[in-house]
Amino acid sequence: MKLCRLIFAVVLAVMECGSFAPMSLGQQNPSATPIVTPGGMPVSPAPATPAATKGDPLHLTIGLEGKQGTGDVSVAVQIVILMTLLTLAPSIVLLMTSFTRIVIVLGFVRTALGVPSAPSNQIIIGLSLFLTFFLMGPVFDRMNTEAIQPYLAGKMVSAEALDKASVPLKEFMLKQTRTRDLEYFLELGGFGPTAVKDLSLRVVVPAFVVSELQTSFQMGFLLFLPFLVIDFLVASVLMALGMMMMPPVAVSLPFKLLLFVLVDGWHLVVRSLVQSFTG
Repeated sequence: MKLCRLIFAVVLAVMECGSFAPMSLGQQNPSATPIVTPGGMPVSPAPATPAATKGDPLHLTIGLEGKQGTGDVSVAVQIVILMTLLTLAPSIVLLMTSFTRIVIVLGFVRTALGVPSAPSNQIIIGLSLFLTFFLMGPVFDRMNTEAIQPYLAGKMVSAEALDKASVPLKEFMLKQTRTRDLEYFLELGGFGPTAVKDLSLRVVVPAFVVSELQTSFQMGFLLFLPFLVIDFLVASVLMALGMMMMPPVAVSLPFKLLLFVLVDGWHLVVRSLVQSFTG
């Protein structure tokens, strides 16, 4: 740290000196020599123009002012807001889109099949992410049309653009949120009767997450039922044959995979997920 501070101090001192090649003490600037008239009166020379002056230091000016419209925040504040949004981007994708329901349901499918490592976590998360982009495409298009493009064109300030961008996202979340969850968080936050259009994200986001968890667990229960029936049948047959030392999971797994392949399980699961948002 001390070495870094010393280097930084030296750099500042060099910048303050203004020139990396100073003139020697014995050298004189010809432009500073007084001019003598025939009458003997010295006359000071005319000041040199900036273009003709030699030895001027190089100046580097970095500004964060930018070309701001009326009522807009500075570029420095906008950079801070942008970095904050980039930091919160994973949370926004996880909790404010369809990603939560999709990844939980796909995880339940893998658990119901009885293969904890196939498909892998990377495949489950990747498929969930691309399905999220597919389902949230209309919402993202509205945000781009109504907020991002007008802001880039200078037709609205950043605060107004943020408000406009949150409207399509809030409408999507409200469409998937149960009324009782909204009422619960309104009561928990001490809000009075509030119109749906006036609900803030402070209430909508947690209500949406709780509703998504409830819906995904309901879908997971329905996915477990056919595989549970297969487990019961295999266990009963093994018990009737006296094969008590034979683990039922080892026998039921091929039958689960066969059933899942015959009914085109992945297509049914993905179609059910998409229809649960668009239906």
